[in-house]
Amino acid sequence: MTLDPDDWADLRALGHRMLDDMIDYIEHVRERPVWQPIPQEARERFQAGLPRRPTDLGEAYDEFSRYVAPYTSGNVHPRFMGWVHGGGTAVGMLAEMLAAGLNANLGGRDQMPIEVERQIVEWARLMFGFPAGTSGVFVTGTSTANLLAVLIARTAALGSKVRQSGVAAKGGKLRAYTSADAHVCITQAMEISGLGSDALRRIPTDAAHRMDVAALRQAIAEDRTAGLVPFLVAGTAGTVDTGAIDDLAALADLCAEEHVYFHIDGAFGALAVWSPELAPLVKGIERADSIAFDFHKWAQVPYDAGFLLARDGKLHRATFASPANYLRREARGLAAGSPWPSEFGPDLSRGFRALKTWFTLKTFGTDRMGAVMARTCALAKYLEGRVLAEPNLESLAPVALNIVCFRYGGDDALNAQIVVDLHESGIVAPSTTFIDGRLAIRAAFVNHRTQICDVDALVDAVIRFGNKRSSRSR
Repeated sequence: MTLDPDDWADLRALGHRMLDDMIDYIEHVRERPVWQPIPQEARERFQAGLPRRPTDLGEAYDEFSRYVAPYTSGNVHPRFMGWVHGGGTAVGMLAEMLAAGLNANLGGRDQMPIEVERQIVEWARLMFGFPAGTSGVFVTGTSTANLLAVLIARTAALGSKVRQSGVAAKGGKLRAYTSADAHVCITQAMEISGLGSDALRRIPTDAAHRMDVAALRQAIAEDRTAGLVPFLVAGTAGTVDTGAIDDLAALADLCAEEHVYFHIDGAFGALAVWSPELAPLVKGIERADSIAFDFHKWAQVPYDAGFLLARDGKLHRATFASPANYLRREARGLAAGSPWPSEFGPDLSRGFRALKTWFTLKTFGTDRMGAVMARTCALAKYLEGRVLAEPNLESLAPVALNIVCFRYGGDDALNAQIVVDLHESGIVAPSTTFIDGRLAIRAAFVNHRTQICDVDALVDAVIRFGNKRSSRSR
């Protein structure tokens, strides 16, 4: 018995139809709403029991087309401005299809897909000016990459024996530091690592929402006086709320003085190095001990394609490599090619994320990608100008990169209702956050398809829905 089709010609015809449909889906994305509520009928479709008998592939595809494709989050759409989600590309979609056809497991073994991943590691090393001996590994996203960085820093502080003895003996004295505006995944990484979130000090930010370096210096001094061991500073290149970038050069100086591991969460902002216009904003990133970032955000690679780059490849490998008899490395044959990617992270089963990244970089080049990034920042500045020119709108934070936080006049509840109205209308999809205790409408410009007309549509819709709701409450 096999799971191959009985009729390859029929499969080929349906496959061509699927490909055409998905290309149409991307080409005509502007003709659809950004997001629309999911009908109860669609939800109920996916509450059915386990299928025990075969279903015709065409029937399954019809169900996907009717009940799945129309009801996604909408980040392919140029008017998706909520959260920091990449828009993807048709090139990346095709590469994902090729990767699925190969069905390669990139945990290890001597195979060309691993050479493609090693090519990306080398390109990343060059992008950030890291030295020879640098290592890198693909993961699901920056949340996982940040966790790996915490574990590497833990090894740097306690030695590789911590993997056997655990953190009970010495880990309680370790202290890490990050910005009050840093992503919650830094806290989660501390929890998962066994060090605990109480071992993480969140440092206040300045008026530009950057980590206060003087306050960090004081916190480190206080902890040393108390007999604690500062071991990690996690800077941020592009905070999730406002896009603020910590003073990375100053953080690098401080970490060098204090002999503390310097990591950067650069989920999307790290790739500003591709733009001559934006690169000065991340000056100092080349001095980090490790950088976590996502190719699936600003670089538009289809989800998921997170990445960790580590300056000390030997330390990185010492943190994760786990020899086993059934994973013997050989000098020749399929079991050659050491070190394997699985020696740089916890995953032995790993998909071919590198291929869609390789195709994206190879097809578009970093110059063009950098220009796209700079343009999204210009759109953010355009929105800021429109907000400042509208009497009913208020800016809530400086625009550092590609994120704008603003609100319509009124209270938090009104602004929350406006955002829901925007979502349900299908016109545009921003998100919300809190800035200095006030609810903000947050627009993140990541999608390469977004135009000035889309920014105008956002502003006009916010004012229209805001005026409508304000008139009702009078």
